[in-house]
This record gives sequence, C-alpha cells and structure tokens, in this order.
Amino acid sequence: MHEKLFHSPVAITVGLGFKREIASLTEMHDFLTEWSTSRRGPLYQNAVKACGLAIPGYLTIEQARRALVAFAEAAGILWPDVEPALPTHAVARGYGGFAA
Repeated sequence: MHEKLFHSPVAITVGLGFKREIASLTEMHDFLTEWSTSRRGPLYQNAVKACGLAIPGYLTIEQARRALVAFAEAAGILWPDVEPALPTHAVARGYGGFAA
C-alpha cells in the first residue's frame, strides 16, 4: 500500500496508558483492522470507509484523519492534547549536623 502521511499524527491510548501515534493511511488501516470486533460501531465503520476511500484518492487524507479522530474520541482512546503531569515527590534534605 502506498504510504500517504497525515499532516500530523493522531495519538491514541493503547493498553494501560501507552500512546500510539497513527501517522499514515497504512497505519490507520492496520490499527482499525486490529480493533476488537465487539467494539466496532458506526464511527468505526465510518473510519474504515474513509480510509478505504482515501487510499485511491476518492477522499482526502485529511478527511480520513478526521474520521479516525472522531472514532477515537467516541471510543475514549484519543490521547489528551496536554501530556499528563508526572507526580513528583518533595525530597527532604538534611545537613547531617545538629541545629544550634
């Protein structure tokens, strides 16, 4: 399949908080093919159809990307725009001596 790249990747959540970036129609096709059959609804079908129509050029790559984003939002797997903050812990620092 000819590689047709998105203007920017679509980041989705996979597994336990891991991010996967979909950057092309080929990657979109592969991801959708791997998607659980029990979770394939109307927006999934729209994304599959958009991908299939964009490969030969009947839809633009951007239209296929938007269909993937709509599906990912509805499925609750679209990676947040803002990276989650990592928790930090304050570290107590002592001087090793006694206070006077």
